[in-house]
Amino acid sequence: MIEKDPRSIAYEVLDRVHNGAFADLALDGALESLPGMDIRDRGLVTELVYGVLRYRGRLDYALQQLCSKPLAKVEPAVLNLLRLGGYQLLQLDRIPAHAAVFETVELAKRLGLQRATGFINGILRALIRQGAQLSWPTRAEQPLAYLEHVLSLPHWLAKQWLSELGLEQACDLAESMLHPAPYFIRTNQLKIQRDALLEMLNQGECEAEPTRFAPEGIRINQGITRHLSGHAEGLFQLQDEASMLISHLVAPQPGDRILDTCAAPGGKTTHMAALAGNQAQIVALDLHTQRVDLITNGAARLGCQGIEGRAWDLTRAPNFLEPESFDRILVDAPCSGLGVLRRNPEIRWRRNPGDLKQMARLQRTILHNVAPLLRPGGRLVYSLCTFSTEETDGVIRAFLHEHPDFMRLDLRDEMPEEWRKLFDDTGALRTLPHLHGGMDAFFAVAFQKRP
Repeated sequence: MIEKDPRSIAYEVLDRVHNGAFADLALDGALESLPGMDIRDRGLVTELVYGVLRYRGRLDYALQQLCSKPLAKVEPAVLNLLRLGGYQLLQLDRIPAHAAVFETVELAKRLGLQRATGFINGILRALIRQGAQLSWPTRAEQPLAYLEHVLSLPHWLAKQWLSELGLEQACDLAESMLHPAPYFIRTNQLKIQRDALLEMLNQGECEAEPTRFAPEGIRINQGITRHLSGHAEGLFQLQDEASMLISHLVAPQPGDRILDTCAAPGGKTTHMAALAGNQAQIVALDLHTQRVDLITNGAARLGCQGIEGRAWDLTRAPNFLEPESFDRILVDAPCSGLGVLRRNPEIRWRRNPGDLKQMARLQRTILHNVAPLLRPGGRLVYSLCTFSTEETDGVIRAFLHEHPDFMRLDLRDEMPEEWRKLFDDTGALRTLPHLHGGMDAFFAVAFQKRP
C-alpha cells in the first residue's frame, strides 16, 4: 500500500476489485490491517469504495461529457482515479471541491502517474465548472437512459428491469440499490431472547429496533456496528432480514434430518438448528473446505449442535447420502446476486445476460441432484438472493417438468398474517428493498415430494 490515508486505501481496494477481488472482502482486509485507524477515516474509505462502485454508471456518464476520448481508452488506473475524484465532487457535499481535486492529483503522483496528472486535473476541474450544466436523461422522456446513466445500471440490466418490472418499480428498485443496506442481526435464541438483546444493545453503543417480519431480527439504526458486544459470546448472527425468513419457510422441527446444500457461511444452517431447538440433524454441504470451516466455526460460536459440515460439488450427485433420507432440504442456490447489489455493488458491472442462463443451468443441476434425497411427504425450499426470471420462474418450471413427483406448496397460510404482503399470487416469497423495509431482494418457493 502506497500510503495509509483514506483515498489511497480506497484506490487500492478499487484496483483490487478491478482485477477480480470482491469488494467486501478486499475492503475488510484493508481495514483489518489498520486496526488503529480513526473511525472517521474508516468511514470515508468505506464511503469511497462502495460509492464509486454503486455510482459508476452515473460517474462515467458525467466524465465522458468532459473527456475528449472514450473512457474505454483511458488507462484503468487513471479512470479509477477520475471516478474517485468525481464521486467526491458529485456525491459528497462535505468534501470541499478543491480538496477532492488536489488529493486526487497528489495520489496520482504517488502512484507514479505523473504523466496523467494534467489530464486528471483538467477533467476534475471541468467537472467543478460545468457540473451543474451537464445534460442528464429524464425519467419520463428517456426511461432506459435514466436507469442506465442516472441510476447507474449497466445497459442490459436497465433494459431487463424496465421490461420485467415497469418504469416505476424499476426506478424505485434501482434507486434503492444505490444506498447502503441496513444493518441487521439475528438473535441467537439458543442463548438469549430478542427483547433482552435489544435492551443490551440500546443501553450500550447502539440504537436498535426489532425487525418487522423476522421474529428474531434486530435492525441497528445508529451506532458502531463493528465488534458489537455479544458477538464473541454467540448472542447473535449478522444476517439480513430477508435471509432470516428462509429458515422459517423450511420450518425445521425437532427430530428432523435436514440437508442444507449450499450452506456457507452458515447463517441459515445455524438458524434452522436454533428453530429446531438443537434437536435436528443437519448435513451442511458447500463446495470449498475453507467455507465449510466457516459453517462449523460459526456453529461452535453460536452453540448450535447436530450440524455436520462436508465439502461437496453438487454438480455431482452426493452418492454418500442415502436416497429419501431427509425430511427437509434447503437449496439456497448460487445465483447472480442481483438482489444484493447494495452489499456487492461490483456485481452489476461483472454480470451479463449469459450469466443468468449459466446460473439457471447450475441451479437446475443442483435441484436435480438433491431431489432423490427427500423422503415422500418431505419439503424442499429453493431460495435465491436474486429475482431474474431465468433463475426463478424458469428454474421452477423446468424442475417440476423434470420431477413430476414434486408439487409446489403455497406457504401463505402457514406464515404470520403480516407476511402475506411478502408473497406473490403463486405463493412464492419475493422481497424487495424499496417495498419491504429495506431487506434484501430474495426469492423462495417450497415443494413437497408426493407421498
